[in-house]
Amino acid sequence: MFRILIVEDDEVITKTLCKQIGTWGYDVTSIQDFNNVLTEFSAFNPHLVLMDITLPFFNGYHWCNEIRKTSKVPIIFISSASDNMNIIMAMNMGGDDFIAKPFDLNVLTAKIQAMLRRTYDFSTNTSIIDVHGVTLNLNDTTLMYKEQKIDLTKNEFRIMSTLMENKEKYVSRDEMMQALWDTDEFIDDNTLTVNVARLRKKLEEAGLEEFILTKKGIGYRIKE
Repeated sequence: MFRILIVEDDEVITKTLCKQIGTWGYDVTSIQDFNNVLTEFSAFNPHLVLMDITLPFFNGYHWCNEIRKTSKVPIIFISSASDNMNIIMAMNMGGDDFIAKPFDLNVLTAKIQAMLRRTYDFSTNTSIIDVHGVTLNLNDTTLMYKEQKIDLTKNEFRIMSTLMENKEKYVSRDEMMQALWDTDEFIDDNTLTVNVARLRKKLEEAGLEEFILTKKGIGYRIKE
C-alpha cells in the first residue's frame, strides 16, 4: 500500500484530501507538528508528498529542500500561490509537479496515480524495493531507513535484495548461496554466516533490531 503524506495547514483542505485519497486505498496521513515536518516525514516514510508552500514556521520550499537531502520521494506542490515565479521556485527546490488551488479532486487523484506509476512501476525496471519502511535502492546498492543511508557491500546487497524480494517466505541457505555465487568471491556456508552477521550488525546500528530472522534448518526471512 502506497503511503502519502500531506503537508498542509488548512484543516478543511487536509480532511478533504485525506478522505479523497483514502477512498483509493492509499495509506494517508498529515503533518501534526509544523515545526518538525522532517521528523514526521521520516517516521511515516511516504511514497509521495503533497506540499503546500505557505506553512507555519518554515515554508514548503524549506521542507522540500530538507527532504531532498535524504530522499528522492516525489513531491507535488499544492498552492494558491501559482504565479510563474512560485512554480519555478518549487521545481528548482526539488518539486516534481505543481497543482494550483483551488483544484479538482479528480484531477489531483489522477496526477497522484500517474506520479506513483512512473516512480514505482515494479512491472518494469524496478529501482527500489520497500519493505516495512526500509528502502533498498537497486541502482546504488544502498539501504535507507528513516534518515539514515546504510552502505552495503556487494554480498550484503545481494542478501538484502534476495530477502526483500521474498519477504513473505523463508529463503534457504542453499538459495542464498546460489544468489551470491556469481560474485568474484568464493561463497561457502561459513562465508554466508559471516556476511549475514555483519549485515545484521549494520542494521542494528541503524535501529533495525532483528530485521533478519533465522529459523534453524529452514533459512532466513525478513521480520514480519
